[in-house]
Amino acid sequence: MSKLPVTLGVAATVVVLDQVTKALAVAFLEGEPSIPLIGELLQLTFVRNPGAAFGLAGSYTVIISIIAVVVSVFIVRTARTLTSTWWAVVMGGILGGALGNWLDRMLRSPGPLRGHVVDFLELPNWPVFNVADMALVGSAVLAVLLSIRGVELSEPPPSSDEDTSATVRPDA
Repeated sequence: MSKLPVTLGVAATVVVLDQVTKALAVAFLEGEPSIPLIGELLQLTFVRNPGAAFGLAGSYTVIISIIAVVVSVFIVRTARTLTSTWWAVVMGGILGGALGNWLDRMLRSPGPLRGHVVDFLELPNWPVFNVADMALVGSAVLAVLLSIRGVELSEPPPSSDEDTSATVRPDA
């Protein structure tokens, strides 16, 4: 049975959480000094990121936006064939993270395909990030763990030779 609904549900949850928290960050953090949440361990620090993860590739925002669309289409097509719930969660997290940051690039200044991504969570010695970034990184870690454990994306359908109990045979 396809796990596409799981993938889309996880993706939708990530996008909603990401966009709501970014709206709150813009409303309450922009132009303000950092706010410690857990001392120096976790702070709210507002940043507009023109690039990819960790502020890299700032001049390639259009290309990053196009890649996000291509990845999203690939994930939706792949998710239609998944039978593993865990891999559906991985795909949903990647899809939601990609779409969350893509929405920023499409809807925020300086304009479509060039918009800056809102980041607001800061850990020591780590670039400022957001919920979409957490979903992307968390999904990548889960994908590695699933791969190490040998969890398949899709289980093969049971063969007719394995399930003979369901077959009704007339007595000879």
